[in-house]
Amino acid sequence: MKPSENSGQDASVAEAPVSFYEKHRKIYIREVRGWWATWRWIFVWFTQILFYGAPWLLWNDRQAILFHLVERKFYLFGLVLWPQDVFYLAVLLIVSAYALFLFTAIAGRLFCGYACPQTVYSEIFMWIENRIEGDRSARMKLDKAPLSVRKIGLKAVKHAVWLLISLWTGFTLVAYFTPMQELLAALPFGLSGWELFWTFFYAGFCYMQAGFLREQVCKYMCPYARFQGVMFDPDTLVITYDPERGEPRGARKKGADAGNLGDCVDCGLCVVVCPTGIDIRKGIQYECIGCGACIDACDPVMDKIGKPRGLIRYTTENALAKHFGSADVLAHIMRPRIILYTAILALICVATAWSLATRVPLMVDVIRDRSVLSREADDGSIENVYNLKFMNTTELTQRYRVQVDGLPGVKLAEDQAVEVESAENHEVTVVVRVPPESGQKGANTIYFNIQAEGDEKIAVREKASFLMP
Repeated sequence: MKPSENSGQDASVAEAPVSFYEKHRKIYIREVRGWWATWRWIFVWFTQILFYGAPWLLWNDRQAILFHLVERKFYLFGLVLWPQDVFYLAVLLIVSAYALFLFTAIAGRLFCGYACPQTVYSEIFMWIENRIEGDRSARMKLDKAPLSVRKIGLKAVKHAVWLLISLWTGFTLVAYFTPMQELLAALPFGLSGWELFWTFFYAGFCYMQAGFLREQVCKYMCPYARFQGVMFDPDTLVITYDPERGEPRGARKKGADAGNLGDCVDCGLCVVVCPTGIDIRKGIQYECIGCGACIDACDPVMDKIGKPRGLIRYTTENALAKHFGSADVLAHIMRPRIILYTAILALICVATAWSLATRVPLMVDVIRDRSVLSREADDGSIENVYNLKFMNTTELTQRYRVQVDGLPGVKLAEDQAVEVESAENHEVTVVVRVPPESGQKGANTIYFNIQAEGDEKIAVREKASFLMP
């Protein structure tokens, strides 16, 4: 080749545009039935009954599960948590993280395939789409067809149903932060600005992500898809195609000799049923959400050609490479990292359960009145003034008896019995007196003992300082 010809080719290659973005292709998913599809719908029903039904549950004449932002109280059936209990929120996040690590290390993206809201609502929206517009081929024909009254009508009905579900989803989510009965009574024009905003905000995202973005959320927006690779290892159960069995792939007639062909008939069903549009035969891919749709599509094909099921199956890299049996696969699941994750998760859960079980449903803040450091009473004793803030976190009205100790002769100027309504705050001012010869000059430690009348388990002891002149 002449130098001039070579340089011309190099210049044309250098000038060719390079795109770093994959052009989006709409995925038309074919419905599939099978064992894994049944489990997906079980989780759809379970999660949605739980989500939509929980705000309607009542407990002691109030909503059973309510994160009341206005009152700054969090109700979980008989448990009332306050902002001071933010520790339990941190524990919940830690438990969720360790559970995610554990489940991912054992069986990959099970959460993504069965319980993730993106997967669940996409499944619901696709089911509605199939009922209104038809199966995969019908939807493809409808999208390619020119505008007509029928096409506009079908699209309008589909989007109307999507919008109704999205609005009810947004409204239900807001009902976890404002009581459902108050929201219903405020409809349609009595809702506050923030309630309207968050209802439409969540509804808009539900409509957009489940109706339009779908697999793009899993492929490009979800951070879990990106870092899941570091949580997998060769003994993690993932959906895998067996190339040793399947290759070389090729079509064949039923009952005919396959020759040197593998079990895969190259029907492509595993691709058209995949919600993210990947070809599982290309190996493990970060886009795979572990839903098992490809398994449900492949197994009936194997039945038809008289081959054993499991060309696509849940297994591990080591099992494929070393031809492990089911017993060997299960034995390799209990590896050190799984034992460590399980032990830490169990320890945190047990400690949290013990903390909640032994938690005293009373909080008291003792604040010394700084405007009056100390003063002399009529009888010659020294007085300090304190503000006591009571937080009754029980479901009943409580009456508390206040006592003080820590210095010789220390006492309250008046006996104090404080009554606090259920799940309420109450503040009282108390005067503490000490004989002038008691204690030392400056700060002295005293203790306030608060005891609920009729329940010895509800008692707290709070430290405070008493100033002597």
